[in-house]
Amino acid sequence: MKYHSAPLIPHKSALMSAPANLLAEEVCLPAALLKKSALENNISWMQRYADARGVSLAPHGKTTMTPWIFQAQQRAGAWGIGVGSAWQASAAMASGIQRILMVNQLVGKANMQVVAQLKAHYRAVDFICCVDSEVNVRTLSAFFADQGQTLDVLIELGVPGGRCGCRSVDDALALAQRVSDLPGLRLRGLELYEGVLHGDDPQPQVEALLQQAAALACRMEPLVDGEFILTGAGTVWYDVVCNIWLAAAKPRRCRIVIRPGCYITHDRGIYDLAQQALIARDPIACDLAGDLTSALELMAMVQSVPEADRAVVNFGKRDCAFDAGLPQPIAHYRNGQELALRAESIVSTGIMDQHCMLRLAPGSDVQVGDILLFGTSHPCLTFDKWKTLLLVDDDYNVLDELDTLF
Repeated sequence: MKYHSAPLIPHKSALMSAPANLLAEEVCLPAALLKKSALENNISWMQRYADARGVSLAPHGKTTMTPWIFQAQQRAGAWGIGVGSAWQASAAMASGIQRILMVNQLVGKANMQVVAQLKAHYRAVDFICCVDSEVNVRTLSAFFADQGQTLDVLIELGVPGGRCGCRSVDDALALAQRVSDLPGLRLRGLELYEGVLHGDDPQPQVEALLQQAAALACRMEPLVDGEFILTGAGTVWYDVVCNIWLAAAKPRRCRIVIRPGCYITHDRGIYDLAQQALIARDPIACDLAGDLTSALELMAMVQSVPEADRAVVNFGKRDCAFDAGLPQPIAHYRNGQELALRAESIVSTGIMDQHCMLRLAPGSDVQVGDILLFGTSHPCLTFDKWKTLLLVDDDYNVLDELDTLF
């Protein structure tokens, strides 16, 4: 089905003048904003951290699915970009990314056809995906051998009750041998994701998994020609991954690759807490100039004040993440001027599809038409609700419109 005509505006946070300033009501609200200064800071900080540790950085691109950000990360020195699907790999390659880690299993004939076409079209791009079963390995081997292509793969190591991945070292080693014996496949190394481990104090479990992986990598080494890729690390445990793997016995030509993703925008919730814990335990991170800072904000407008202690703003579940805490107000504006915002004076308490409910402390001065700026928690689930995010300077002038490719 095709629409008879295109909408009059290109996306839900459309600019109604050029140049545009959000505080001057020249942009349709709500809008998701990316502070350029904070983005540049975060890209630089994580790359400097990886360089200081002597490891490679392949940020997980599924967080943002934003070509502008992919390109900025690559320019800053990222070794590659991580993705989670054939479609995401296609988006990254079309953005000019030269190395793609698909940190997932490639399953289904149609998805295999996508990757085969990508490999044929982007011949200079290094594409690697994960395997964890003989069934998948045999299917991939038959498909890519028939195409006259070689698919590079990593063995994925998992944990009981976790996500994907071989559940034992012996299973992983046997699968690595199988990959080496089959046509159409080339073994490149070992992958894991320690973020599936949870609990009151998961660090000992994380460290044990990493030590197990390093020992497995040594046993796999004879099956890998050339450089051995050993990769893990989300945004919470990347320092621990570096500590354990840098100290462990490992293949001689081993490239350690960390894959944090949410650092790019950071947040004011779960990842801010995780980064504070990391800084406290990691002297190298502590010694780096600066720190990660929140770059993703949501700007919305008060649409109703139906009760003295209640206001409603015009964003909801269709606009932001709400799985790790509701967005909370961080600034208050009226007629373009910032007003004082006392701690806990305006608090988000509930959210529906298009509405967020606020509790107002006694004496709060909130009017219909006021603009509120919100900080968020868990950026992934805010990004995927926007076709376009606005790149802004520190005065909320719009510098660019950044398209996403979810």
